[in-house]
Amino acid sequence: MSITSFNIRVYGILVNDKKQVLVSDELILNNDEVTKFPGGGLELGEGPIDCLIRECREEMNTEVKVTEHLYTTDFFQQSAFNEQHQLISIYYLLAPVFPLSYPVNNNGPVFPDHVSENFRFVDWDYFSPDTVTLPIDKIAAAVLKQRL
Repeated sequence: MSITSFNIRVYGILVNDKKQVLVSDELILNNDEVTKFPGGGLELGEGPIDCLIRECREEMNTEVKVTEHLYTTDFFQQSAFNEQHQLISIYYLLAPVFPLSYPVNNNGPVFPDHVSENFRFVDWDYFSPDTVTLPIDKIAAAVLKQRL
């Protein structure tokens, strides 16, 4: 099968004043668990920053501001969910406009009944590329650890 289109994903990395990194635990196809950074797919006619702000409103019901670009995919990555798509992922550092109220949980994801997405902070000392599941997220996590 050949690649027929791009799938552009935009993700935000938020490190709070306690040096904790916000991650999203999600149940995806076949109830597989993934831990990733908040964000999602770029929509036609939308810029990457606008996409990220929209995704944070939709997923976390919160307002954020983008503070700087962190990383953009610089290699070929085929989508694990649609082998006709090439993924391009863009990562930005975020700051909340208002304080967030997500629980800190270093013990892993928690999925209450009927919830397929959970946000949590991971303490910096426990955060590494192994914290996240997706291949490009692992690279962004390594870039973050080197930069901060």
